[in-house]
Amino acid sequence: MTWKVEVAPRAARALARLDKPEQARIRRFLSERLATDEDPRRVGHSLRGTLAGLWRYRIGNYRLICRIEDGRLVVLVLEIGHRREVYRPR
Repeated sequence: MTWKVEVAPRAARALARLDKPEQARIRRFLSERLATDEDPRRVGHSLRGTLAGLWRYRIGNYRLICRIEDGRLVVLVLEIGHRREVYRPR
C-alpha cells in the first residue's frame, strides 16, 4: 500500500523559496520515505495544542506540517518551514 503525497499551494511556494539542495532533500524525503511507507505515522510525530490532528516530519532544520487522510491514502503537506518559524501562528 503506497500513499500519495500532495503539496498545498502555500507549502509549494515555501518549498520554491528554499535553496536547491534543501528542495532536493525535501522532495527526496517525500518520494522515497513518505510515499513508499506502509504507514506514514512511523516516520513522523503527532502535534498537540492548536495543531492537534496534524503530523510533523523533520528534514534537517526544516519541518513539514502535514495532514494524513486515511480514507484517500493521502499525506497532504500544509506547511514547510524552518524549525524556528514553522510553528508560529500566521
